[in-house]
Amino acid sequence: MLLVLVLFTLTSLTGSSLGNFYQDFDIIWGDWRAMILNDGELLNLNLDQASGSGFQSKNEYLFGKIDMRLKLVPGNSAGTVTAYYLQSKGSAWDEIDFEFLGNLSGDPYILHTNVYSQGKGEKEQQFYLWFDPTADFHTYSILWNPQRIIFYVDGSPIREFKNMESIGVPFPRYQPMRIYSTLWNADDWATRGGLVKTDWSQAPFTASYTSFNASNACVWINGASSCDSNNFSPPAWLSEDLD
Repeated sequence: MLLVLVLFTLTSLTGSSLGNFYQDFDIIWGDWRAMILNDGELLNLNLDQASGSGFQSKNEYLFGKIDMRLKLVPGNSAGTVTAYYLQSKGSAWDEIDFEFLGNLSGDPYILHTNVYSQGKGEKEQQFYLWFDPTADFHTYSILWNPQRIIFYVDGSPIREFKNMESIGVPFPRYQPMRIYSTLWNADDWATRGGLVKTDWSQAPFTASYTSFNASNACVWINGASSCDSNNFSPPAWLSEDLD
C-alpha cells in the first residue's frame, strides 16, 4: 500500500507516466478523423480533402522532457504536414515545434524545427532524417528547462536552443504550454516550396502516435507548477546540458 501511495504521489507531482491517450489528450479537430485505439495505447490522425485532424493534452506544462513515438504518413505524402509541438495561449505565445513536411514517394521527409518566444518565431532549422520515418515508430522528444531547449530523435540530440536572455533574446520560460499535434494540408508551401501539390487520390493520409511519456515534466495546476511543491526534489533534467 505504501509503494502504491509513493508512486501515485510522484506521478501527480510531475506528470503522467507512460501515457494513455484517453486519459492524457482531447480530440480538438477533425471529428472521426482522429481515432484513439487499442484501449488508449494508439492514436491515429487522418487527413482527407474535407479536413485534417488534431489533439491536445489535458495538462499544461512548465518545463519537462516529453516523449512521443510517431509513425508518419507513408507513400506520397507531398503537401501534408504532421505537426507535433508545445504551445501556450495568447497573442504573445511561446511554442516549440517539430513539423514533418511530406514528400513524394522515395524522397526524404524534412524535419522542420522552430521556437517561438513571445509570439516571435523565425528560429527555423531543418533536418533530413537518417531513416524512413514511415516504416516504423520513432521517438521524438523535447527537453525544455530554464536554460535550454533540446530536440531529440530516438535519443540523439539534433538541435539545442539556449537561453540567451542576457543579450536580449526572449526565451520560453514563463508561460505554461500544452502538447498539440495536427495533420493538415499545407501544399502551398510544404513540399518544394509549394511546387508539389497534395494528391488527394492517395487520401486518407494517416499519422500514428504511441508511447506518450511526460513523467519527467512539471504540470501547471491552478496557476502554479507541480515542481514548486515543498516536497519536490529537482530532477537532473531540470538542469540537463549537452556534454
